[in-house]
Amino acid sequence: MPRIGKLLIANRGEIACRVMRSAKARGIQTVAVYSEADMRALHVRMADEAVLIGAGPAGQSYLLGDKIIEAAKATGATAIHPGYGFLSENADFAKAVEKAGLIFVGPTAKAIRLMGNKAEAKRGMIKSGVPCVPGYEGEDQSDKILLAEGAKIGFPLMVKAAAGGGGRGMRLVTKKSDLAKAIAAARSEAENAFGSGELILEKAIVKPRHVEIQIFADAHGVCVHLGERDCSVQRRHQKVIEEAPCPVMTQELRAAMGAAAVNAARSIDYRGAGTVEFLLDGDGVFYFLEMNTRLQVEHPVTEEVTGLDLVALQLRVAEGEPLGMTQDDIRLTGHAIEVRLYAEDPANQFLPSTGTVACFDVPQRAGVRLDTGIVGGQEISPFYDPMIAKLITYGENREAARVLMVATLKETALFGPRTNREFLMQCLQNDRFAEGHFSTAFIEEEFSEAGISDSAASAEDIAMLAMRFYLFDRAAARGASIGVPGGLMNFTTNEHLHTPYKLEVAGVAHNAVVRSMADGHYQVCIGDAALAVAIVKDEGLRVAADINTKRVVSLAHKQGSELMATLDVRQFTVCNLLARGAESSERGDGRRVLAPMHGRVVEVFVAVGGAVQAGDRLAIVEAMKMQHEILAEIDGTVADILVAADQQVGADDLMIEITAKEEA
Repeated sequence: MPRIGKLLIANRGEIACRVMRSAKARGIQTVAVYSEADMRALHVRMADEAVLIGAGPAGQSYLLGDKIIEAAKATGATAIHPGYGFLSENADFAKAVEKAGLIFVGPTAKAIRLMGNKAEAKRGMIKSGVPCVPGYEGEDQSDKILLAEGAKIGFPLMVKAAAGGGGRGMRLVTKKSDLAKAIAAARSEAENAFGSGELILEKAIVKPRHVEIQIFADAHGVCVHLGERDCSVQRRHQKVIEEAPCPVMTQELRAAMGAAAVNAARSIDYRGAGTVEFLLDGDGVFYFLEMNTRLQVEHPVTEEVTGLDLVALQLRVAEGEPLGMTQDDIRLTGHAIEVRLYAEDPANQFLPSTGTVACFDVPQRAGVRLDTGIVGGQEISPFYDPMIAKLITYGENREAARVLMVATLKETALFGPRTNREFLMQCLQNDRFAEGHFSTAFIEEEFSEAGISDSAASAEDIAMLAMRFYLFDRAAARGASIGVPGGLMNFTTNEHLHTPYKLEVAGVAHNAVVRSMADGHYQVCIGDAALAVAIVKDEGLRVAADINTKRVVSLAHKQGSELMATLDVRQFTVCNLLARGAESSERGDGRRVLAPMHGRVVEVFVAVGGAVQAGDRLAIVEAMKMQHEILAEIDGTVADILVAADQQVGADDLMIEITAKEEA
């Protein structure tokens, strides 16, 4: 097979950028494809060439295999790397790529087809002797059969999309009466996400660990495993934190799981990178979960502990070269942890968050790796997965990697859309996580499903936030002036300069006055309290100050009357009401039902004139591949409906108006 001279990456975001780095290191030219929503995306800038393939929705761009193959031919690319997600596990696409005379950087279409369907894969693994979770993976998909088989399995059980992944089309059912609703919801989500409503049922293994084995195989009969990753920290079946190695792994268990994974790969004549996922119970018994026939999001932690470049290995195998290693050559050294930075709002039930990235800055230090596809000024659209970046830390042991990750997140500025940065820090600093004693139920047990509340602001917090406003305003004023010397900053022949602010933090307004004293010292008055503030370091983005002798470090970005800031581990969005010229924010009362995020209306369940009660389903909005129920907050009558199925809505768009019961 010839060497790859030019590679088209059929993906976007951080994985497209990641593949490009390894390709360029091998002297391979790169081609990006992009949608209209990604015209200014980082992966487009990084590539040697870029081709527009369609509109923002994935179904009109990144899922159009024919257009991607056309782009490859038009640019002279000889190979296509699918990344993960989108078409990466689409057997028809892999077959079409090879039929077009191009190299598909991945397994054969046959292997993808065998493992891409959970039901078929499970049947194959049972035949190959790989331990599997008891359940139903039959071809009869009627509600009658699924309900009957569910009753046989018993509760709790899992309903899963046979063609799915990433937590979509998956529901945990704890009682028989909820099974029919879960089947309908999972089938709908699966059809929208994967184009197939086929489901499987599995006995729910109570509080397991999610442990996966990375395998690699070449076309010359060599198949090895590269150790395991623990991906147990999940929310709604989506991975949040991953690490290698697994904290409870033993040499004997690794050998057994590794052998099972290699056996699974050999049974389908696998080629390339793949991941065999298992559930591991408290007694050390493991069960086959699924096989992902692609590179995983969390592959960097394996790279860190093995010293291997998995993308480079993919390209090597795709060119027909041997892996060049045996199982005895694989050594695991140190520990690596990866966190996924999601554009979501932990204070609002983790709903997807969109908007412009105002500022993104990660401290550069030894042992820290950033994989991302975003830059400051880039728009986060509602069309794709909410993961916008990955941070990876490496240390000589687990605690070193964990401490380094906490310190790195603490100094990471990611302003614009709301993110899960603070939530990640809470997970990492949780005692159970620190000790390695957790399961897939960790987040559910330790955190509220509603998310984490916005931090309440103390007097010291308000003082620091007022100082950040003041420093930004002063810098802007100096920038607009004609060469004011630094020594004259804050100078006055009258009393100390004082600047008033009215800051709204988490819905509460605070009056603050900043008074300049001398030599970087200030007094901030909040009501009757006067706090002494000394600026220790001012780097624009990062400021350290002593407030009543307490050291506070903050990162902040100002846009108009709004300030986005972190104070140590906590994040705040603050509005200066005096600058905005408003004294309060309009609050909802349940009568006006607004879209909670940008997305597509999947279904509307009510009609004008219909009666509703608090908690009734009004509609479903799909955003970033997940479906979200819109529920009534009050009892009343539907007065107006302003949306319809398949319509795009923006965050805070008015969807439905309800006349309260007492007004009807």
